[in-house]
Amino acid sequence: MAKPTVAIVGRPNVGKSTIFNRIIGDRVAIVEDKPGITRDRIYGTGEWNGRSFHLIDTGGIEISDDEIVRSIKVQAELAIEEADVIVFMADAKSGLTPADQEVAGILFRSNKPIVLAINKVDNMQREEDVYEFYNLGFGEPVSISGAHGFGIGELLQRVFEELPPDTEDEYEDDVIRVSLIGRPNVGKSSLVNAILGEERVIVSNQAGTTRDAIDTPFEKDGQKYVLIDTAGMRKRGKVYESTEKYSVMRAMKAIERSDVVLVVINAEEGIIEQDKHIAGYAHEAGKAAIFIVNKWDAVEKDDKTLQEFTRKIREQFLFMSYAPVLFVSALTHQRLHRIYPLVNDVAEQHALRIQTHVLNDVISDAIAMNAPPSDKGRRLKINYATQVSVKPPTFVLFVNEPSLMHFSYERYLENKIRAAFGFEGTPIRIFMRRKSDDE
Repeated sequence: MAKPTVAIVGRPNVGKSTIFNRIIGDRVAIVEDKPGITRDRIYGTGEWNGRSFHLIDTGGIEISDDEIVRSIKVQAELAIEEADVIVFMADAKSGLTPADQEVAGILFRSNKPIVLAINKVDNMQREEDVYEFYNLGFGEPVSISGAHGFGIGELLQRVFEELPPDTEDEYEDDVIRVSLIGRPNVGKSSLVNAILGEERVIVSNQAGTTRDAIDTPFEKDGQKYVLIDTAGMRKRGKVYESTEKYSVMRAMKAIERSDVVLVVINAEEGIIEQDKHIAGYAHEAGKAAIFIVNKWDAVEKDDKTLQEFTRKIREQFLFMSYAPVLFVSALTHQRLHRIYPLVNDVAEQHALRIQTHVLNDVISDAIAMNAPPSDKGRRLKINYATQVSVKPPTFVLFVNEPSLMHFSYERYLENKIRAAFGFEGTPIRIFMRRKSDDE
């Protein structure tokens, strides 16, 4: 089910990032505990009344040109392109400014639902200052205070009322949904064309459930696939080329609808920070993943080049050590035939379910080999383990005290589970739950 997208737009210094952090709560902080994940913090997930949504903080989009008005325009246009609902923020402390009116003019032409939020309403005097913002023509403003958390619930309720209906995925369970993600110029378009160009059994080209992806259903060797392609859909022009972070926004929607994500890296340019941002979203979303190193034909090689590039991937993507690496060339079709078997394998691992008694045997053996940690005389006791879901495989350990579980011991248990059952290409999740005395 595809989540809707909400964007926060406004001139600089109105408190967009503070409100962004208020809405996503501690989600980003939890994610950042994982070693190796880098974070640009412009994209998060919010939730209200049981509906979750993507949240964009356009203030995090850095524009190389210092001209403030141009910067605001770029951010507003990106938000209009991506968002289902736009939160237009101004602040009561500064009052209504020409820059606010500039943003309002752009948003008026968008035909998107706009929720007007006035920040820094920290006292009764500021409450009266909100009235002038009615002049913008977006109806009743919501008074909020990022510093004190005031009005956030009312803002989210207004956003909730404007969200579009949920869209169901229209594909059968036996279809493997595959997306290619990566920053601009890694060769996604040529790779998609090369993969599909080999096939003579493409069923159709049809619009996907999100407006910025094209879904191509096809079949190979009896297996049905849908290729979710965002590569050729990126708008051309200076607005969109001015920020590489824009590619993360597009990647998020494709990732959400996928079973298997192909993380495409440009072999000529090597790994850059943006690659880690984009791959990190696939990991957080719990999707199966494969690193596809494209343009391998263009790299001068000796007998150590492949091993050295693989080592760099493992070093730079510590949090995705489970993901296999495949070196290909869209131009020469080198190793393209190996993509399908690998996609099938990791999709199967992503949906793998382990019998409870077999899982507990593995956990018991792991405990016998390496005793759980203790703290101030209290030792962690693991009573029981069970797998509660797949895609990704998710396990719950019933323990005497969850806080006694050290990160390093959790990693040890994950490694033992992987050694026993495989799970190549998929993240796995492990949660602790306190076992009460009466259970």
